[in-house]
Order: sequence, then C-alpha cells, then structure tokens
Amino acid sequence: MDNLLGIGAAAGRQGRGGFRVAAALAAAGLVLAGGGIAFADDIHNNLDSSIDVDAEIMALNVGGVQGAATLALSTTDGDGKNGCNLTGSTTLTLKIESSNSSVATVSPATTTFTSCGFTQPLAVTPVGAGSANVTVSIVSNTTPYSFNLAPAAFRVNVVAPAPANTAPVLSISGVANGASYAKGSVPAATCQVTDTEDGNSSFPATLGVVSGPDGAFGVGTQEAACSYTDGGGITVASKVTYGITDATAPVISYTLNPATPDGANGWYKSAVALDWTVTEGDSPSTLILAGCGDRTVPDDQVSTEYTCAASSSGGAADPVAVSLKKDGTAPDLGFTSNLGVSYYGSTPAVPGCTARDDTSGLAGPCAVSGYSTAVGEHTLTATATDLAGNTATIRQNYEVKAWTVLGFYQPIDMNGILNTVKGGSTVPAKFEVFAGSTEITDPALMKFTMGPVVCAENASTDAIETTAAAGSTAVRYDATAGQFVYNWKTPTGAGNCYQLTMKAADGSSVSAIFKLK
Repeated sequence: MDNLLGIGAAAGRQGRGGFRVAAALAAAGLVLAGGGIAFADDIHNNLDSSIDVDAEIMALNVGGVQGAATLALSTTDGDGKNGCNLTGSTTLTLKIESSNSSVATVSPATTTFTSCGFTQPLAVTPVGAGSANVTVSIVSNTTPYSFNLAPAAFRVNVVAPAPANTAPVLSISGVANGASYAKGSVPAATCQVTDTEDGNSSFPATLGVVSGPDGAFGVGTQEAACSYTDGGGITVASKVTYGITDATAPVISYTLNPATPDGANGWYKSAVALDWTVTEGDSPSTLILAGCGDRTVPDDQVSTEYTCAASSSGGAADPVAVSLKKDGTAPDLGFTSNLGVSYYGSTPAVPGCTARDDTSGLAGPCAVSGYSTAVGEHTLTATATDLAGNTATIRQNYEVKAWTVLGFYQPIDMNGILNTVKGGSTVPAKFEVFAGSTEITDPALMKFTMGPVVCAENASTDAIETTAAAGSTAVRYDATAGQFVYNWKTPTGAGNCYQLTMKAADGSSVSAIFKLK
C-alpha cells in the first residue's frame, strides 16, 4: 500500500508542463483481497476493458464531480464448478471501503450480489488531495464456492483544484480488447488523450511481446498499454489485449531423385525417392500433416499416387499428389522354335518370338533378325522393348550344311589328272549330290560352266575311254543309274586345256581338267 501511495504523491508533485509515464504498478505493491489465488468467479470493476489484478486509476479533483465505477461478476470456472457460482437463492455480500477517507469516500459501503448478471454502481467522492485505494472484501457467502475480488480494486488519485485541472480522458484506438487480427494486418494501437488544460494528444501504445505457443512467429496474444500523466500530475492508464491469427495456409512442395524419369513414357527404371517439404512459418504448433511421409520406390510398380495434405490455424493447403511408376525389368522373351542343324534347301522357316511385360507393357511386338538359308553358321537375334525403355535381347545359333557332291565318275578322272580327249568329242560327266543321306535329283539345281586354263606341266594324263553320242547337252537325272549326267561337247583345238565345273545351288562344286588333242 505504501508503494502505491508514494506513486500517487509523486504524481501530485509534478508541474503543469505535462508528461507521460508508463504505469508500473507491481502486483506485490498492492495487497488486494484474494492474494493472487485462482477463484471460480471474478468480481471486477469497469474502469478498463481488461479483468486483471492490476489496480486501475480513477483521477478526480478536490471538490470536483464524483467518480463513477461499476462492479460486476465474471464466470471463469476456476474452482471446479461449471457456470456461475450464484445459482438458486445463493448470495454474496461485499464490503466496499476506501483506504483513506480523507482523500476519497465510496458508496455504497456494502452490496449483495444475487445473480451473475447483477451489477453495483459505485460513487466515489473526492475529499482531499492524495491517493486512496478502493478495495472489496467478503461479508458473507452462502455458496460453497469462492470468489476472486482482486480485479475489483482500484486507486483514486485526487488533486487540489488550484490551479484548475480537469482529469484527462485516455482511450486506445486502432485495436479492440478481445478482437483478433490476421498477422501482418494488425492495426496500429494509438493512445488518444483528451485533456482540457493541456490539450488533446496521441502517441503510439506500448506493445507487449506476442505470447502463446507460436509467439516467436508473431501469432498469439498481444497487449497494447497506454499511460498518461497530465501537467497537473493526474495519471491515467489503460490497456487492451487482442489476438494475432495466422492468415496463411501451409505450403507443400516435393522433390524427386532422379528429378525426372530415367525411362521412357514417364516411367522410372531405377529406384526413385520422394521427399515432401511442408512450410508453416506462422503457426507451426498447429500444423497437421496427412500422407506426407518421405519414401523410396525400389520395386517395379504400376502408376501409384502419393498425396500430402497439410493444415494449420492459417487454413488448409490444397493437397498435392504425385504419381510414380517404375519398371526396371526387361520383358520376358523367347523363340518359338530352334533351328538347330539343317541342310541347304531344307532349312526351317524363320522362327517367331514371344514377349511379355507385366508392368509397363510392350512398346511393340518382338522382332527376329539374322535369318539366312545360305550355307554356313548363323545367329538369330530376337529383341523386345517395353514402354519404360527396357530392352531384352536373346540369340540362337544354327547351321546350314552344304550338300555333298560325288563325282565326276568314269570316264572322267579326278584329282588333278589331265583327261585327254579329241577336240569336238562329247564327254559324259556323271555325278551325284546328297543333302545328308537324301539324294538331290532336280537337274535345275545344277549348273555347268567351262573355261580355258593353263595346261599343267608334268601333270598325269589319262585318256577318256568312253565318249557319248552327240546330242542333248542339258543336265538330266538318270533314275536308272541313280546319278546326274551332263554330255559336254568339248571345244576344238588340239593342245588347249579346259576346266569343266559343276556348281550346285548350295554353292558346292566339282571340277575336272581336260586337254584336247
């Protein structure tokens, strides 16, 4: 109590130049009913818009008009009872008194609250210069519950009338007690002073720190306070408390690694990692996520959607969806048949291929290349590609064997011997051709050619003992003898050498050398 009286006395000694001070009324300096204990219902005054244990200030003039205040009850559910403590016919009787009746008196001296809506107007009469504290105490309480009387107390500062000094009026504009404002759009809080002697003025209110779980991010509860002392030493103070809300929803983004599909048609062939990022810079304590877990897709899968949704006190973000499909496996591929080993002219047709891809599907039919019926060893290649760009390749080796040519038979000698014959004679060239154990009998598959060659010196010679009658020179197959026969009419010109060659359709051939005489 002494601390408060000291402040009031100091205020009364200031000159009329006017100044502003910050109200620093410590709770420890004012002994109020209730002693800081939490009660179910508050009994409070209406000198400012907040309900708290800070003592409000009523400024009056000696011999001036009375000050007015009103006591009311506010329900807080603090001691286990829901709703108002005053129910039924219960009552609360209070004693109202001034700490210094030589400075100010208050009436009525007692009042009885009969319901939560009951209010008690107070009249405060200034008597002499100084400061007095108006407090409230309990006379009787017919409820089983308790009441917090601290918010009802207030201080009365009374100053001498000479020189004349009308108490200033202080209000806070821009923000309202209990209102809510979006972060970034909080109006400027301004202290508005109406002072008959010193003139009207305004100045920015003192802002408290933003409190609450997200206070560090500028979202929560904030207090704007004003205090003003006029030139005659009268101090008035007021404050409002308002909320600052989050006005922006979270922001959702994601990254993929690899950043773009490494396959065709939007398919991944390698494992792909999905990492979500959700940004909430205003109210992170209220952030709620759904489906936003990071993941890696290592296995093949058809297109699968992953969704991230997020909300906070700032609202809900539009869900973000990502579809991922992976196929790192080449198609299954096979030949429809195996060619193996065959002889020229009887090689099977080119085999087909079969392919299947159970994930992305085939980009087109499989294809076979490398097929040939020529004599020799060959390799078939089959390929298939899926829609993700995976290619399967398989190979098949096979062999086409040449025919076997037997001959020429007598009367022609082989093995480099010069067959001597009179020029212009007809020599029968006899031979056989086999595809493995199968004899070839089609004359159209045999072709003869003849050309001059250099006669080999010191070569062995043997005369053609048997010649054929002049006639057809076409190749024919003698079914009775089981062989081909070609009657070759030799050129004329003694001393010249010629080579007679039979070449079969598969490329096999047989040759003999002749010397004309």
